[in-house]
Amino acid sequence: MKKLIFISVISFFLLSGFLCSEDIQILKGTVIHINLEGGFWGIIGDNEKNYDPQNLPENFKRDSLRVSFEYKISENQASTHMWGQLIDIVKIVEI
Repeated sequence: MKKLIFISVISFFLLSGFLCSEDIQILKGTVIHINLEGGFWGIIGDNEKNYDPQNLPENFKRDSLRVSFEYKISENQASTHMWGQLIDIVKIVEI
């Protein structure tokens, strides 16, 4: 019985940590080309925040393209762009 309780408690904490680590968010915005530091692509969200995607697909690198995207905050990463929140795109579609 103690073994079952122990396994249940450990499973709960492991599963909770796994589910919380995803933190996928959904937003709409506009892809833009930023002419700083050699140029790079960013997304200005409809919430007026700037996002610096680390993995924007090539076919979405079009200035003024409206998109809906799912993303996760890129933690423990740095960028020389110093423009917007670093994110990893999970899913992106043109709107």
